[in-house]
Parts: sequence; C-alpha cells; structure tokens
Amino acid sequence: MPAFDLSLDELQRHRPEPDEPADFDAFWQATLKSAAHREPLISVRPADSGLRLVESWDVTFRGFAGDPVSAWYTRPAGDGELLPGVVEFAGYGRGRGFPHERLTWANAGYAHLLMDNRGQGDQYGNGGATPDPHVSAPGGPGPAVRGLLDPHDHHYRRLITDAVCAVAALRTLPGADPARVAAVGNSQGGGVALAVAGLVPDLAAALITAPFLCGIRRALDLTDVGPYGEIAAYLAVHRGAEDAAFRTLAYVEGISFARRAHAPAHFGVGLRDTVCPPSGAYAAYHRYGEHAGTDPVREIHAYPFNGHEHGDAVHVRRQLAWLRQVLEAGVA
Repeated sequence: MPAFDLSLDELQRHRPEPDEPADFDAFWQATLKSAAHREPLISVRPADSGLRLVESWDVTFRGFAGDPVSAWYTRPAGDGELLPGVVEFAGYGRGRGFPHERLTWANAGYAHLLMDNRGQGDQYGNGGATPDPHVSAPGGPGPAVRGLLDPHDHHYRRLITDAVCAVAALRTLPGADPARVAAVGNSQGGGVALAVAGLVPDLAAALITAPFLCGIRRALDLTDVGPYGEIAAYLAVHRGAEDAAFRTLAYVEGISFARRAHAPAHFGVGLRDTVCPPSGAYAAYHRYGEHAGTDPVREIHAYPFNGHEHGDAVHVRRQLAWLRQVLEAGVA
C-alpha cells in the first residue's frame, strides 16, 4: 500500500484544532470517581508459565463498575528489588493470551502487567478471560461500535476505565515501584495508553505506537479498514446516527487525552498505516501536554515504508533504550 495520508513534511506540521465536548473533563472525572474508592486487587495467584527466568501471577483487579478484570503479572525470577513497572494494553480483538507470550518487558527488568481486554479476545491471539457484562446498548458486534450511540454506554468508556485501574493495581503488587509506572501499547493498546497518560497525572512515561482512536473523524474519511471500518459499516446501515456516534467518539478521542498528559512520551508510526492513519498519531504528538503547563519530553519515530507494523523490533529496541533513560535516569 503506497503512502495515502499526509506527506511527512505535512505530518510534522499537522496540528488540527481540537474538537472536544465542553464536558470532556467532567465526563471522565465522574466515570473514574467510583473506581478511585475501591481496593484495586481482587486476587493474585502464582501461574506456572513453564519458564524459569521469569515468575508470573494470574491477577484479577477491579475495573469499570468494580467488574473483575484479568491480567498477567510477570517479573524476573528471584529478583527481590523494587522494579519500575510497565502496564501493557493489548491490541483490538486480542485478549491477554498466555503469560509466556509477552516477555520483553520482564526480561528487560521491569515489573510487567498485561491487562486483558474485556469482551475481546476472539479475533486474534490466544483468547482472553474477561467478559463485559454491560453489552446491552444499541451498537454492532465489534468493540468499536458497542454502545456507539451514547458515550455512557460505549465500550471504550469501560475499557479505558479498566486501564486506569490497571495502573492502580500494578502499584499495589509486590515488587513494583508505584512511583515509576509506564503505560505501553500498540494500535488499540496505543490509544488506550494515550488515554491513560491523559487521565493519570503522575504516570512516569507513555509509549504509544500506531494508536487507534486518534483523529477519529479524519481516519473515518481515510480508511475502511477495521476497526474504523466497523464504525463506517454501522453508520452505512444506521443512516442518520452520525451525530450521536460522533458525539460518543469525541469522549474517547486520543488527541483530547494527549492535550491533558504530563508524562514523557515516546511515539511510533508507520507512514503507510491504513489501519490507524499516521495523521492521528502526529496530531496527538503535536498536541501532547498542552494543558499540562509544561512541555513534556516526547519524541516520535516515523517508518516511511511500513504500515501498521510500524518499526516492529527496531522500534521496540528504541523503546527499551528510551524507557531505561526515562525511568532509571529520572528524565522529566
């Protein structure tokens, strides 16, 4: 697929005016208020991953509405030190899979929590373990369109709340340093990590790659590939629902979360990405931290000939070096 979005020169200047609801902050403050007063952890049980160099635990924590959310917690085996933490958010349609699948962060010396995606896990990977008991509002079968006509019913209100709760859960787990926690994600996970950066003011770092839910309206004009294609397909059937849908999506717009973020941030994007068009990531990057009162440390890496896979292992190597500098050297 050839480049189809803005040129790199245009992307480097792409700073669209925000289009967000006047009650954006009040909506999320009210959503997160009840979660803030609950003990985050429900259970922590040792998990036999079959591996000797890491130790894993099957964690259940309280998410949206106190619902149980599953996660894997993994650390270097036998390391009794208080380690910086990484909360990782999985991509669209994935669940947490098995504890031996994602070992990069634990092998790099971090306390790693991989959050399950509620109501997902049936499209890719090896499944999940977290149902979504609130799927009853009008909307399509895919997560992007569940409850699409009302922001209070939308799937991403629940998933983003789970993600904020996952940070709180990691901070209470043994061996994790609560003062040094980073949010990490790719695709849907990148959009969720960006939302966490905007909602958790004392997050230590955010690593955001090929983020979904950034520049949503523009993305819907550019691509029919899922998950944006699922939204377009729903609106093709439900003619006249556009205003309600766009109002709902405005409450999960990544650019709005980016404006409120404080943490140092590391972005990655493939310029031929037709799943999550690069203009959304650049818009979030350029608007990042503008409500923070400071100019957070941030950088973005573009891969001109790559699509949704972005820089793949090359980018992960950059992430590892950058995060080590931020969390261990105290870059602010």
